[in-house]
Amino acid sequence: MSNFLDIHQNRKMGVQMNLEEYIKVKHRNNEHWFIEEVNSVANQQRLLNVEAKKDYLMGYHNVQNLPSFMYNGELVTPRKIVLQTAKTLLQFHTQFLLKNDIVLTGNEKMIDELNKVNKLGKYNAKNLKILSNLLKFGSCAEYVYYNKKGYIDSKIIPSDEGTPIYNHQNEMIAFVQSFVFDGISYYTLYEEDVVKEYTNEGGKVNLVNQFANLSGLPIHYHTHNEYSDIEGSSVLDDFIGILDNMELLLSKTVDATYTHFQGIPVITGQRLTTGGIPKEIIGGGLVLDDGSTFDFKSNDLDINAFETLYNQLNQSLLDVSATPAVSMNKSDVSNLSEVSIKMLFSLAEVKAAENESYLRDGMMERYDKVRKLLSFKGVTITDEQYATLSLLFTYNRPSNESERVKDLKELRAMNAISMESLLEHSPYTTDVMQEIERMKLEEDGKAIEVDGKAEPIQI
Repeated sequence: MSNFLDIHQNRKMGVQMNLEEYIKVKHRNNEHWFIEEVNSVANQQRLLNVEAKKDYLMGYHNVQNLPSFMYNGELVTPRKIVLQTAKTLLQFHTQFLLKNDIVLTGNEKMIDELNKVNKLGKYNAKNLKILSNLLKFGSCAEYVYYNKKGYIDSKIIPSDEGTPIYNHQNEMIAFVQSFVFDGISYYTLYEEDVVKEYTNEGGKVNLVNQFANLSGLPIHYHTHNEYSDIEGSSVLDDFIGILDNMELLLSKTVDATYTHFQGIPVITGQRLTTGGIPKEIIGGGLVLDDGSTFDFKSNDLDINAFETLYNQLNQSLLDVSATPAVSMNKSDVSNLSEVSIKMLFSLAEVKAAENESYLRDGMMERYDKVRKLLSFKGVTITDEQYATLSLLFTYNRPSNESERVKDLKELRAMNAISMESLLEHSPYTTDVMQEIERMKLEEDGKAIEVDGKAEPIQI
């Protein structure tokens, strides 16, 4: 009881709870406390939610649970139309934000070192993976370390494997990665200064490896959640309900078309012919007595009502997901001005700015760790240099590149922009530093490599 009184007193005094105190109070100093954390009810519910999102993206939707029904004395399996529109929406928002690589700006010496880390660690691809996990599952983690080749790399820990440990002040004090492979459970425990690996191979949990932790705890990326500051929420939750209704509407309508809308022949009066129709003639016919009638009775399909319902659901889906209709081939466009394009994509840019904030927070923490790791190899980045670091995101919005180049040219003529900034904003530049080096070579009249051969510059 005294342990809980001590921690309550610490809370009142604002004292930070470290990992040792957390284990003592919550897990009674259990050696394998991290397994209890992974198996806790709250964490298992979170993992089940992640698995449900994975199942949905694999195509296991609610419409597939439609029961069979009887029609004309036969058991009929209903149509189950699955729309994988969610994947398209997620891909759009991922590429809208990150199709153009993130550009680092700041002190030239520092940027050279960080760009080298980015290229060797293939961080542009990792950024895409992180954002994809954030949108799909609401969270993921990144551990920065020196790999076996000797350069800085990152390990992306998916949401269904990672369990962050927070204290009462919402400060992460440990992180557990857990998964099962070939019937064996594996646990990686990240503490501030050490990484420990455990397995239950042989029926008992044993420590199998232990490493020094040079970069600290993993980075925990997560989206906004109305109920928690330390857990994210999947954007799929916003529009799965709409897609479920669209799938149900399509499936029910197709079933009705093939069953309830089929015509039933109705004859009134006396039929005169009793024999069959001769096979020699094309087609067929009926001979009826005077005053007799023949027609088909069927339900009428209200096409206008169907289109109205489906289009309204589809528009709601685009609104909620902040996806421009033009990007989903839902509207015709021609001869649009730059301003019109900006208006069409304004909602998508709002969503991209929100996603950018999630990435920016985590990436700035990443470069804190990169800076620390570089110091172990004698590469020093001073506080003054690091304070100049900024991340430049360029959204993949359609634009008139000729107008963009014209604007940059006018700014350059006014001496209102540097050449480096001009290259950063140019739609035709993929590597700013490489372009600057080439420009220097041109000014010096030196040779550069063209198709692997050194050729002199013609000025």
